Amino acid sequence: MASETKHLVLVDGSGFIFRAFYAIPAMSSPDGVPVNAVYGFTNMLSRLLKDHEGQPIAVIFDAARKTFRNDIYPDYKAHRPPPPEDLRPQFDLIRKATEAFGVPAIELPGWEADDLLATYARLTVEQGGTCTIISSDKDLMQLVRPGVMLKDPLKQKPIGEAEVEKKFGVSPAQVVDVQALMGDATDNVPGVPGIGPKGAAQLVQEYGSLEAILDAAPSMKKSKRRENLIEYADLARISKQLVLLADQVAVPRPVEELHVHPTEGESLRHWLESMGFGSILQRMGFTRKARHPAAEPSQDNVEEDVASAPQAAFGPYETVMTTEALESWIAAARKAGAVAVDTETTGLNARTAELVGISLATEAGKACYIPLCHEGTLEAPVGQQLDVKAVLETLAPLMKDESVLKIFQNAKYDLTIFRQAGLREIAPVDDTMLLSYVQSAGAHGQGMDELSRRHLGHTPITYDEVTGKGRNRIAFTHVTLERATAYAAEDADVTLRLWQVLRASLPHQQAVALYEEMERPLISVLADMEEVGIGVDAEELRRLSDDFARRMREMESAIYDRAGREFNIGSPKQLGEILFDEMGLPGGKRTKTGAWGTDSSVLDGLAEKGHDLPTRILNWRQLAKLKSTYADALVKLMDTKTHRIHTTFQMAVTTTGRLSSNEPNLQNIPIRTEEGARIRQAFKAAKGRKIVSADYSQIELRLLAHVAQIEPLLEAFRLGQDIHARTASEVFGVPLEGMDALTRRRAKAINFGIIYGISAYGLARQLQVPQSEAKRYIEAYFERYPGILAYMEGVKEEARDQGYVLTPFGRRCYVPEIKAKQAARRSYAERQAINAPLQGGAADIIKKAMVRLAQVLPQSGLQARMMLQVHDELLFDVADEDAEKLAALVQQEMEQAATLDVALSVETGIGQSWSDAH
Repeated sequence: MASETKHLVLVDGSGFIFRAFYAIPAMSSPDGVPVNAVYGFTNMLSRLLKDHEGQPIAVIFDAARKTFRNDIYPDYKAHRPPPPEDLRPQFDLIRKATEAFGVPAIELPGWEADDLLATYARLTVEQGGTCTIISSDKDLMQLVRPGVMLKDPLKQKPIGEAEVEKKFGVSPAQVVDVQALMGDATDNVPGVPGIGPKGAAQLVQEYGSLEAILDAAPSMKKSKRRENLIEYADLARISKQLVLLADQVAVPRPVEELHVHPTEGESLRHWLESMGFGSILQRMGFTRKARHPAAEPSQDNVEEDVASAPQAAFGPYETVMTTEALESWIAAARKAGAVAVDTETTGLNARTAELVGISLATEAGKACYIPLCHEGTLEAPVGQQLDVKAVLETLAPLMKDESVLKIFQNAKYDLTIFRQAGLREIAPVDDTMLLSYVQSAGAHGQGMDELSRRHLGHTPITYDEVTGKGRNRIAFTHVTLERATAYAAEDADVTLRLWQVLRASLPHQQAVALYEEMERPLISVLADMEEVGIGVDAEELRRLSDDFARRMREMESAIYDRAGREFNIGSPKQLGEILFDEMGLPGGKRTKTGAWGTDSSVLDGLAEKGHDLPTRILNWRQLAKLKSTYADALVKLMDTKTHRIHTTFQMAVTTTGRLSSNEPNLQNIPIRTEEGARIRQAFKAAKGRKIVSADYSQIELRLLAHVAQIEPLLEAFRLGQDIHARTASEVFGVPLEGMDALTRRRAKAINFGIIYGISAYGLARQLQVPQSEAKRYIEAYFERYPGILAYMEGVKEEARDQGYVLTPFGRRCYVPEIKAKQAARRSYAERQAINAPLQGGAADIIKKAMVRLAQVLPQSGLQARMMLQVHDELLFDVADEDAEKLAALVQQEMEQAATLDVALSVETGIGQSWSDAH
C-alpha cells in the first residue's frame, strides 16, 4: 500500500445524516431549502479534513433501501418509516457537499453502506494500513480489530476492542453471534425470543459461537430459553446472516483512489455561500459577503440570536368565520412549513372537555382564532360560526401532512382534545413545554405564560382577564369573539415564538437526544395509554371503602379512650390541644397562626418516643387517606362509557424527569402495606385478559454502582448476588452464609437511604436505633465504599457550581436552593442533588423502554396494550393466550433500554389483578 494511504478515514455518511438532522434545529438556505442536516454534515467534514490533512478520506452512503438482505428475509427493515419530508431534499445536497470538498463519495446499489465500510476496512488492513471509521453505529462494532477502530463523530470518542467488549460483553469477532441471538427490533432482525443482550452474551461466553450454542441446546437444562433455542434455531441463523457485514463486495473504487482532491477555493466558497453557512466560511478563512436572514443561526448563542431580533406586534389577530378564510390560513401554514396550534375548551380534563375553538399561528404576529361553539351573551350574541365537523375535516389534511410541523404548548392535552373530537392523525409534532423542560427541569415552571415572560419578555393575556374570577367568572363560550380572539390567537402566536427560541437552543443545552428520543415520542405513547386506561372493580372498591370505614370507627373509639374525650380527629387544631395542652406531651411547637403543629413529622417524632396516641392517629390518617383518595374517589372517577380509570400523566412537573399522574394520582398507592395491596386488587383485567406487570429491580442502586463506579457493588450485581446481603457483609464484616435478617435489613435501609442522602437522624428513626449507632453504620458504609462518599460530595459541588446536576443520560436537573442561606433548605437541596441523577436516570431509562415498546408491540402480533406507568413499573393489558409471550418481550425490551456497567434487571408478573401481577 502506498505510503500516503497508510491510514484511511471512512465516514459512515448515511448514519451521520440522521444524527445531524435530529441534533440541529430547523434551518434553511437562502433559497428556502431545509439544510440543518447539510450544515451538520458540512461542519463535520470540514473539521475532519483539518484533523486528517493529507490523509485519504471517503464518505460511504446507502444507495437504496432494498439490499440482498431483503432476499434472505423480506421483513428486514420493512417497518422503518420513510425519512422526514424536511430531510429528503438534503440527501442530494449532502452528496454535493462531499463533492464540493473534493472527498470521494461511495455508494453501490444492492449493498448497505456498512458492507462497503466492512470491505474497505478489510482491504486497508490486508494492504498493511490502518483504518478509522467515523461512526458510533453498534452494527459496525463487529469490524473493530487491530488496525480498525471506530470514532464517535459527535463525542469524538474512539471505540476500540475494550469499548466493544464493555458494551456487548464479548470480543468484536463475537458481536454478530450476540446480535443474532438477541435480534434487533429496529431493523426487524428476529433473533431468539426471550434472549436479551445479557443472556446472549452469557451464552456466547460459555459456548463460543452461535452454532456451538445451537448444537448444545438439546443437552441444556430444561427451560423456556432451551425450548426457544431449539424452536427458533433457523431464525437465529437467518439473523446472523442479516447482521453479519459483507466484506467481499466488489467496491466501485479501489482503496488507492480514495484521495481528497484539492478543490478550487472560489468554487467551495460559492457553494458554502449558496447554503448560507457563514460560520464555516469564517472558520475556513473565507471572507463572507453577506448573511441571508434565513441562513444558519448563531452557533455561539442561538437563544440570544433569536430573542434579540426585532419582535412583531402581538396582534391584532383575525377571527375566522368563513371556509375561505380558513383555507387561506391552511395555505399559509403549508407555505411556512410550520404552524402553532392551540385549542380552547370547556375544561382542563382533556377526556371530558369539549372543543370551543382553535387558534393557528404561521409566523410571529400572524395568528387567527376559529370559534366553533361560542354562545356569546344577550348583549353581544355570536353570529353563525363554522361547523365543528366541517372545520376538522378541512384541517385534517394539514394535520397529517408530514411536511408541515405542528407546534403545541403541552401537546398531549391538545392531541387528546382533537382525538375526542374525531381528529386522530396529527404529525409531526413539537411541544414547547417539553422543549423547555428538557433544558430547565426544576429551574422554573413550564407554563406558557411563564415561558413567555422569561424568553420573549412578554406577558400574555390571562384567562382570568378574559373570563373573570370567582363568582363573576363566565364560561369561555360566553366570552365575546373579540376578546376570545385576542386571548386565544395570542396563545398560538406566543407558542410559535417560543418554539423559535427553544428549538434553536436545544443543541447548545445538549438536550437533543432527550427531546427527540424520549420526550417527543412519549407524547403519543402517553396519549395512547391514557386512552386505554385500566379496568377497576367498582364493587370491590365499595366493599373496601366500607371495610376502611368500619376499621376507622374502631380506631376512633380507641383514640377517644386514650385522649379521654371525643374530638374531631381530622382537625389539626383540636388534635394539638389534646396532645400538648391536655396530655402535656413534650416537643410541641406552635405554627405562625399560634396553633400547635401536628403534621406527620411531629406525630412520627412522638410515636418514636413511645407515645401511643400519636401512633394511632398516624394509622387512622393513613386509612382515611386511602379511603378518600382511592376507595371512594376511584368509583367516582371511573369512566361510565369504558368502565375504566383514565389517569392523566403529567410530563413536565418533576425536577428529575419522572412522570406524575392525577385524576387519580396512581403514583402514591402504598407498595408494601396490606391496604395498598387491597387497592391494587381492585384494578382488574376483563374476562379473557390478564394484567402483566414489569418492574425494574433495584434500578437506582444499579445506577449508583454505575455512576460512582463502586467495584464491590458492580461485582455483586454482575454475579447476581443479594445486594443487601453483600452490603451487610462488606460493611459489618458478617459472612454471607447464614446472615440474619436484621443485619440485612439494616444494610438495605442504608443502601436505599444513601440514594436519598439520608442523615444519621433519619436512619436512626427508620431502624429505631440510637442516633449514635446509626452514625456508626453510615461511617462504616462510607469507609467501605469511599467512592460513594466521593460521588455524593462531587455531585453537591457540581450543583453548587452549575446550579444543576446531570443524569447519566444528560438530563439537567436544576437545584435552585443549593446555595440557600437557611441550613434546612440548603440541606434538602443537597439531598435532592444526590438523588436527582439516580432517580432521573431511572426515569430516563423507563421512558426509553416505553418508547421502544410502543414501537415493538404493534409489530409483535400480540393482543396487548401498555396502560400504566408507576415509577419503575409498567402495566400491560393482554389476551390470556399472549400473556407469557408479552412478559418475555417486555422484559427483553426493558432490559435493553440502556447500557450500564451492570445489567438492568426486570421482574415480571401475570395476574387477573394488579395485585396478583405485582
